[in-house]
Amino acid sequence: MRKISKTAALAAATMLLASSLAACSSNNSSNNATAAGGADAPGNSGSPATAAAESKPDLKRLSIWQSEDYNTYPVASMLQEKTGYKVSYDMLPQDKWGEKLNLIMSSGEPYDVITTYNDMALYSDYAQKGALVDLTPLIDEYGPNIKKAISQESMDALKIDGKLYAIPVVVTYKVNSSILIRTDWLEKLGLKMPTTTDELTTVLKAFQEKDPGGNGDQNVPLTIRGDLPMLDNLVGAFGMPNTWNDVDGQLVPRLLDPAYKDYITYTADLYKQGLLDKEFVVNKDATAKEKFTSGKAGAIIVHWADIGGISDALTKNFPDAKFAFVSALKGPSGEAGFSGNAGFDRLTFVPKASKHPEDAVKWINATLEPETFKNLAIGEEGKTYTFENGAYLPILPAFNDERNLSNNYMSGTDEQNYPLYWQARARKNPVQFEAFDSLNNQLPDEYKIQNILGLAPYMPEYAKNNLQLESMAGDYTIKLIAGADTLDGLADFQAKYKAAGEEASAKEINDWYATVNK
Repeated sequence: MRKISKTAALAAATMLLASSLAACSSNNSSNNATAAGGADAPGNSGSPATAAAESKPDLKRLSIWQSEDYNTYPVASMLQEKTGYKVSYDMLPQDKWGEKLNLIMSSGEPYDVITTYNDMALYSDYAQKGALVDLTPLIDEYGPNIKKAISQESMDALKIDGKLYAIPVVVTYKVNSSILIRTDWLEKLGLKMPTTTDELTTVLKAFQEKDPGGNGDQNVPLTIRGDLPMLDNLVGAFGMPNTWNDVDGQLVPRLLDPAYKDYITYTADLYKQGLLDKEFVVNKDATAKEKFTSGKAGAIIVHWADIGGISDALTKNFPDAKFAFVSALKGPSGEAGFSGNAGFDRLTFVPKASKHPEDAVKWINATLEPETFKNLAIGEEGKTYTFENGAYLPILPAFNDERNLSNNYMSGTDEQNYPLYWQARARKNPVQFEAFDSLNNQLPDEYKIQNILGLAPYMPEYAKNNLQLESMAGDYTIKLIAGADTLDGLADFQAKYKAAGEEASAKEINDWYATVNK
């Protein structure tokens, strides 16, 4: 390979959210009533001819952060033409988006559609507090395309007390991230790509001591962002690739996993030796990437989808730079692997503050009309993509100009066909595709260890406690790695962790796991 390339919610916002729900509800007494005038027939697919003949309200949508204005990107006008709905788009911030969303939900701002990254804790909290519209009757009346596109398994996994409050975008690939390493530095030092944690340590020491980047005491062997306590690939080397892993037939969170001590010992030693960025605690995502692309760092942990931008920035500074993802590293006990995605990437819901809940569902339904969704996903054949030998291929640069950000406009996916269309998205940047390919296609299936909880049904204790537990574990792990705390206090912290909801969550999770682990 030559080149390849989401804490705790604000307490005040949560209290404000609870106090505002009654007002939201009173504004939406007709959520399940048929919209007056110009309503779609139940079977309408949102064709342009029908859409043009109707009077439809303008809708307001909030979605995840993206680098360009949603309102001016080509997909927005295409969807308006195909569905007949004019949609005004706003976006969440790139960092701490959950906190911002809590404030928005608390304020009762009348968004009709909200799309976020998958966060079951937030989703279930909003649903249980009455902040979301039950989509079940609306989909039954106005959502034939939704029913065809979204599998019953996906719907069931999102139901809370038998009601559906969100439409999912399913994940389309298994592995997200690994250690990206400067292979030209390896070549310069006569080193091979590391295959074990011991070999990784050796490589990082060589980066530090022999300074292939010419940085002197500014050299950073491995950099990461500050909110990344569980390092992809390394946690797999210690048998903990997922947030909860099977230990003797029971699902156990990482903090209570017997291998947690070994993982901390290894990563804390990297930090102590200066092999892990001494400033990682304060690094933002952009900071860590800048260190890598400026030539100060020899390795970084990143998502494969970031490789295109990283490649452009690095090669601008160092035209001959080469890099590749480190494959699954084997740990001291021979374990290796990555978390295998299962479940959902994003969730779309209709808040109770919506002024047009029925039309919101009609619009989502129209975006999932098969040909409209295909256009949304990959554009027009001969213009933005071609179909050759059973594969969808992007036409560049047209695909990047018109459909590079199209996945951010999806409110759900055609689960049967999207994985096929997605081939074009994965190939929109050759360097990025090579990165994706190395982690997903070339990586043996044995190293893609499925996240068992990915498609688990709604579990109230787990949903209620998970956000706090993950925050506790993450903050504590970072302190341990950075030497601000020691493993001497692990037992005491584990007791606090259990009392904070882990015991109730674990019982619920393993009662369910016993039904599927037969």
